Amino acid sequence: MSPPPPLRRSGKLVASLKAVGAILICLAAILLIYSKVESFRWQDIRASLAEVPQSVILISAALTALNYVILIGYDLIAVRTLGHPLSLKRISLASFTGFVASNNFGAIFGGTPVRARLYSAWGFSAGEMTHLIILVGSTFWLGLFALSGVVFIATPFPIPPELNLPFSSVRPLGFILALIALSSIAFSFFRRTPIQCRGYQFTIPSPKVLALQFLVATADFLVAAGCLYVLMPASVTIPYFEFLGIFLLAIVAIVITNVPGGVGVFEAVILTFSGADNQPAVIAALMIFRLVYFIAPLAVAVIILVLYEARPHLKTIQRVSITAGDALGGLIPRFIAYATMALGAILLFSGALPPIAGRVEVLKMFLPLPAVEASHFLASLAGGGLLLLGRGLLRRLDGAWFGAVLLLAAACLFSLSKGLDYEEASGSFLLLLMLLLARKEFYRRGSILHPSWTTRWFTAILIVVICTTGLALFSHQHVEYSHELWWKFAFDADAPRALRAQVAVMVLLLSFAVLKLLSADSRQQEHNATEEELELASAIVKTSPKTQSNLALLGDKALLFNDEKTAFLMYGVQNRSWTVMGDPVGDRESWAELMWEFREHCDKYDAWPVFYHIAPENIPLYIDQGFVLLKLGEEARVKTSTFSMEGKRWQSLRSNFNKFRKEGTEFIVLPPEQVKEVLPRLKEISDAWLEEKQGAEKGFSLGFYDEEYLCRFPCAIVRYQGVIVAFANLWLGADKDEFAIDLMRHLDSPKRMMDYLFIELILWGKEQGYQWFNMGMAPLSGIEAHELSPAWNKMASLLYRHGDRFYSFEGLRDYKDKFAPTWSPRYLAAPGGLALPRILADVTRLIARTRD
Repeated sequence: MSPPPPLRRSGKLVASLKAVGAILICLAAILLIYSKVESFRWQDIRASLAEVPQSVILISAALTALNYVILIGYDLIAVRTLGHPLSLKRISLASFTGFVASNNFGAIFGGTPVRARLYSAWGFSAGEMTHLIILVGSTFWLGLFALSGVVFIATPFPIPPELNLPFSSVRPLGFILALIALSSIAFSFFRRTPIQCRGYQFTIPSPKVLALQFLVATADFLVAAGCLYVLMPASVTIPYFEFLGIFLLAIVAIVITNVPGGVGVFEAVILTFSGADNQPAVIAALMIFRLVYFIAPLAVAVIILVLYEARPHLKTIQRVSITAGDALGGLIPRFIAYATMALGAILLFSGALPPIAGRVEVLKMFLPLPAVEASHFLASLAGGGLLLLGRGLLRRLDGAWFGAVLLLAAACLFSLSKGLDYEEASGSFLLLLMLLLARKEFYRRGSILHPSWTTRWFTAILIVVICTTGLALFSHQHVEYSHELWWKFAFDADAPRALRAQVAVMVLLLSFAVLKLLSADSRQQEHNATEEELELASAIVKTSPKTQSNLALLGDKALLFNDEKTAFLMYGVQNRSWTVMGDPVGDRESWAELMWEFREHCDKYDAWPVFYHIAPENIPLYIDQGFVLLKLGEEARVKTSTFSMEGKRWQSLRSNFNKFRKEGTEFIVLPPEQVKEVLPRLKEISDAWLEEKQGAEKGFSLGFYDEEYLCRFPCAIVRYQGVIVAFANLWLGADKDEFAIDLMRHLDSPKRMMDYLFIELILWGKEQGYQWFNMGMAPLSGIEAHELSPAWNKMASLLYRHGDRFYSFEGLRDYKDKFAPTWSPRYLAAPGGLALPRILADVTRLIARTRD
């Protein structure tokens, strides 16, 4: 059900290496920028910003608007290729908001979630959304590589010698990119059959579609480059098409390095290749370009999305306050989380820069120096704290909400008292107001140390810290370092304040990382049922016809009861997966309500609700709740009333059974009160069995040796030559619907003892009036791997046929098949999407978790 541990470790290693690579690349880019501008002062850049004409900024803004109109073509081609009659208005909305999110937060965290939310609301299936995102991405890649190849070959520009690259111009890179683009075009000509991937079919774009993709992407890059070109100072004398090549090289560098937002990489390429004499003016142009092309469209996109989500709920003023929160529930927490991190970064950047001229002079008239020093120090710490709390807000943790409210309130005060930065104070106040209004959206309990941190989030925080450090070094490079700087306090001592704040933020982040490593996730702590809960569950289990419900009495699972205490479900916790064993137990009328209560309980802790080993007759319950179903295998049940060993098929079993009886083998079912007398011998058999299997006690979906647990049930024992050699505790279903064995242990000698035990059990159940003997599940059996089957079926079928080195899947099925059982499928119900592989791994580890 889950990949081998080395594969999981290698996947984590690759993700970690990517994160480290992104950080190193970002650091290298910032160092390169620093080497270019180390002779400048912050005042030089500020002066260059003031010199940019407003008319030029308006032209760049107009080209930006035109560029985002052209970008609609990406989504339009993809939607029409899929054959959807979606209106141009909706396509434009998805395209604009999706590209704005991608430009600012990256495709994975930004563009893909926004597109998935909108297109799924408009009737796109998961497969169609995946296909659409691939088509949009292929349009971008094809256009970038093809146009870059043409430009680099036709108008090559030299590569600065200080980069120490093996080629002196970009022409060799142009040939490589052109070859990649031509290979894609050739592939579309010769491969017309769809590509199969994870159960989905992806159609190869036709040559006509490829031509449209190239035209749209070409127009996109031509106009986007123009947005920056018009902002460049007069000292940049290179013609437009050569500048286009530099712009495309910067985009290629962002794609290759995979740095979020291209922070530092884009600027480093432009600065290195532009050849401008007045580089402070180039930096000013890049800053305005970031504002015009990235930040301003983001603000517009947020307003559009808010209005789009709220529009259906604005029919009357009375209903707005009630329904708008629900309508925006999925969007607002995400926006607040990202805005919190952005504001934290702004506070850090502000702490690294000198204050705006004139404001400190005004501040001196109202506040003493210690207040200004403390405010600057605490404002930077608040920024570092907001960076960390962003992840917790995204996971809707109540602890992160309280922390963010406190830090934002502090940021409002400290931003004013450190340098009259009313812009930061206003932003902090607005975000604080949003947090207070959205209080109900942050309801999940849990530690802010454990909101499922990922390497991407750590990478983003480290990149902000690296950028802040680089900005501080650049802003105060004219100040010569000395140990006395640490203890210099004055209104004009900007560098010492920035130095102290930077160190404090790094200590804060390092302390958080250490606490994260040393602390244990509360979700990992297994919650076992209390004695009172076990007794209550025991009474309900006695009324259940399904023997599997006895697993609740193992004591290794948590129990959730309905209000009337007439039904319950049992679950175990592994990472974010909270897995229910089987269907609910007890009053069937309470099952749906109990399942919803469990899902709400999981949601409070940001956990995934999972139901393991569910019966086919209950599938509608899980479909109604939106779960994805995977077949786990088939369960074998023998009809006791028709069981017989007559006929040729049973000759081998019959001969073995008669042989054991002739040798005086004795089969006895001990009542629960007599089991305690034979426990020492049962313990010897169990230990020998475990030693021979070279295994350890498992749990959750099967029993383990526990004397208190064994004494709850009747126990079938086999005596051979007067000595107990095998035993199995019996689960007895209500109304004698079925009975089953749970913990079954035996010695290796005599051979084929288990055949004898099973036959005696079936005959005993038939004599007692039980209708069925449940032999348990054969994992992965009965899963068909048709050409059109989903990926899980194909993988499970392959493992079933060729996985004998891991587990005898086919052998277990063949053994149980000897007793002519009736096979019935069993399923796993869980959330779908990218969480599913992790859920399967968690369930596997939960079952295989060793017991002392």
